[in-house]
Amino acid sequence: MNRLRKQLCAAVTASLTGQKGNPPETGRALWNAFQGLSVTRTYHPAGPNPIQPSEVLAWCQLHRMPMEPRHVEILLAMDQAYLDHAYAAAKRPEGVKAMAPVSKTPLTAGLLDAMFG
Repeated sequence: MNRLRKQLCAAVTASLTGQKGNPPETGRALWNAFQGLSVTRTYHPAGPNPIQPSEVLAWCQLHRMPMEPRHVEILLAMDQAYLDHAYAAAKRPEGVKAMAPVSKTPLTAGLLDAMFG
């Protein structure tokens, strides 16, 4: 199972980097399940939310596809590979804070009226 998990996680990472992600044939059902779950993913202001085990359970019930705990662990590992890629650009060295964007337009009474009515 470790080999399958590594192969599927590598396929997720490859597909996200624009390469051809070739999941192994033995993992095709898990690959399809991950894709089905990933398109229903929710987002917050900083990026994607992880897939929750309860969502996996609901998906399995909806599609009448029984899954063993080891398969759910592989799905969550694939999701972690997805999240690692999604948040890689946001990682900064410790102590470095992101600068908030600053407008070059001066603040005026008319601008405040336009924003707040």
